[in-house]
Amino acid sequence: MTIEKQWTFKEAPDEQTVLALADSLNISNVLATILILRGITNFHEAKIFFRPDLDSLYDPFLMDGMLEATDRIIDAITCNEKIIVYGDYDVDGTASSALLYLFLKELNANVEVHIPNRLTDGYGLSNNSIDTLANNGAKLIVTVDCGITAVEEVAHANSLGVDVIISDHHKPKEIIPDAVAVLDPIKPGCNYPYKYLSGAGVAFKLARAVSDRVGRKEGIIQYLDLVALAAAADIVPLTDENRTLVRKGMELINHNPRPGILALIHKAKKEVGSLTAGQLVFTIAPRINAVGRMGDAKRAVDLFVANEQTEADRIAQILEEENYKRRKIDEMTFSHAVTLIEEEIDLENEVAIVIHVDEWHAGVIGIVASRVVEKYHRPALMLSTIDGVAKGSARSISGFNIYEALQQCDDLLIQFGGHEAAAGVAIEIEKIPEFRIRFNKILKEKMAEKGIIPKIKIDTKISLAEITPKFIRILDQFAPFGPGNMRPVFVAEDVELANYPRIVGKNHLLTTLKQNDGDKVFDAIGFNLGYFAEKIAKDRDLIDIVFTIEKISRNGVTYPQLRLKDIKIKENVN
Repeated sequence: MTIEKQWTFKEAPDEQTVLALADSLNISNVLATILILRGITNFHEAKIFFRPDLDSLYDPFLMDGMLEATDRIIDAITCNEKIIVYGDYDVDGTASSALLYLFLKELNANVEVHIPNRLTDGYGLSNNSIDTLANNGAKLIVTVDCGITAVEEVAHANSLGVDVIISDHHKPKEIIPDAVAVLDPIKPGCNYPYKYLSGAGVAFKLARAVSDRVGRKEGIIQYLDLVALAAAADIVPLTDENRTLVRKGMELINHNPRPGILALIHKAKKEVGSLTAGQLVFTIAPRINAVGRMGDAKRAVDLFVANEQTEADRIAQILEEENYKRRKIDEMTFSHAVTLIEEEIDLENEVAIVIHVDEWHAGVIGIVASRVVEKYHRPALMLSTIDGVAKGSARSISGFNIYEALQQCDDLLIQFGGHEAAAGVAIEIEKIPEFRIRFNKILKEKMAEKGIIPKIKIDTKISLAEITPKFIRILDQFAPFGPGNMRPVFVAEDVELANYPRIVGKNHLLTTLKQNDGDKVFDAIGFNLGYFAEKIAKDRDLIDIVFTIEKISRNGVTYPQLRLKDIKIKENVN
């Protein structure tokens, strides 16, 4: 199924503003345009953007509840009470857990980590886990990347004499848990200036606040690698404070990675020194997530806290094996899902894709849902059966809030949670047909027909001749790239093939391109664009291309490569 994409340009900035910024920074008009589209209009703002400083980070005590949280943690350390860091089983949760555990261990705290099992315990705080921890002597539970909706569970902990500090970044419900302190920048009444921290970002703020109070400010910086990994994997906006945290964390990863991260880099066959945030997302994060999807995510925490490289390598091999199993199950599940969609879903009339298969592995359906969204460009909910209940993952398309749509189906659901782009859902099996009808009705009302057409937002036009070594050097400084600071998207017109295109992998277009009979020739690859190969193979077909610019290395040489997002064939000049 090939879906035609709609090209749209971002609103062009004023020409005089572009010229003035380009002149003050001694950069091209194209680069100045990109900066302005990111809200940077003068030399001072550009300096902060290109040279983010840790001194610019916000005071952690601006976060509501921070004083109470640090009081309780310091008291627990002083009294040698058992502290449990209670995390989630994804990258953000395990990295957050490792961060807070290592930090508290440095302060000689009596601290342990608990990560629930995805398949047997489910997400977040549970009464069963709290009972077990209380029976083992826990006096304080500090959640990371979870807990903001755990009203009943916190009340249960309180009844057992176990205090709870919530450290989370997800959206709260109407009632906030009655914890000792609730740290969440997006909870009502919290005046923290930046609202988009990852779970590890909030955990880092907590650790920094404690370190400020006990006089150990410098040591906290060593944990920014875990913050960078978590923020990249959790797809939080790389703006403002997040961009600074990730930029500094990436420097640690590329210059002095901790043994666990180094082991993962080696398993992914990447090189220390040039890793990008995108590579963390697509090559490192899946290996960490795999152990949570396939079983015990505590193994990821063990990897992060390993001191010896041999031990880190041993655990990384376990993650590698689990990831291999996950990929096989993922591929089988995706293939099965596509077959069901083609056979059973009326894609002409149904806006959402909702599929339930009893035996699907709960650990991979989130990934499959994302792949289904990518293939069909419409919201998707994949469900499997666990203990007689349909549970699964929902994923959305850009610009559509799937969490709000699920809220309108609240009476049909056992539970749900998440955010605009992704959510977890539990529903009684017999209610799935009614849910599917209502969910589709809601989506149809919220989305005009054009809403399901994939849109490519273009920053600016460029000629291939403008892509010079200086241009690339400055473009690199826009990193780290991610939501809120995506790689700039360019369009180049009247481009022609420099050689015959070919298909690599399953359906990826590989070719070289040039423009206006110029001398510059660029390698180009278009993932899942292989169907263009025959169409543009005729001699001197002219095409318009939308692309980003990335760097690849081959035989020790690094050079730019055009990452094609779409192609439009214009004409044949012969």
